[in-house]
Amino acid sequence: MNKKIKIVIIIAIALILAYGVFYLTEYFPAEKIANDCLNGSENVSVSKCDSGLFLDGPGNDTALIFYPGAKVEYTAYLPLLSNLSNNGVDCYLVQMPFNLALMGENSADSIIDDGNYSRYVLAGHSLGGVVASSYINHTGKGDGLILLSAYPNCGIDKPVLSIYGSEDKVLNMESYNKSKGLIDNFTEFVIAGGNHEQFAYYGEQSGDGIASITPQAQQIQTVDRILQFINGLA
Repeated sequence: MNKKIKIVIIIAIALILAYGVFYLTEYFPAEKIANDCLNGSENVSVSKCDSGLFLDGPGNDTALIFYPGAKVEYTAYLPLLSNLSNNGVDCYLVQMPFNLALMGENSADSIIDDGNYSRYVLAGHSLGGVVASSYINHTGKGDGLILLSAYPNCGIDKPVLSIYGSEDKVLNMESYNKSKGLIDNFTEFVIAGGNHEQFAYYGEQSGDGIASITPQAQQIQTVDRILQFINGLA
């Protein structure tokens, strides 16, 4: 191998490594309105735990384990989950390695195995929902699954609630519709005027549609539907 070819190979490897580092360290940071929820509220305490954050509200029967979307700082989902906790569903907000749920699929294991709740519900946004689906499929753990702008890539025999916004341009609707055949017990709710990014507070996402409702309105509807779904599991 001559010297020029070696130099080209070295440069190519360096570029690949540089891109890999950039991809793993680049993410959507949570906005201030989300990080302000780290202080908790009158009815909800927020504390660090091994998996990320634990939101402890007035409920003690059901815990929701949430897998964030790809490359989204996990605290961006605090307002949504704080609202849920305030309404009686304690929440575990999982901090994924490099903000990628694919690298922490089994994060729910220790939460479920070491916990004492009557019910555990898995939930996830976008890629986080896909990974939560995979976890339920291969472990059989969890009493239900909530997908926010997401769909499974494997069979799910637990009750599933799917929520997405009518203006979501990130969700692949062709793949989403095909995935319905993988689910035995399926409930769907479309938020009129909602989009992909407004389930959390991490700013504008490239390629997403323009929402005609506020993030607060989208998340209030989401919490209402989640509570109905969880109450139905009883």
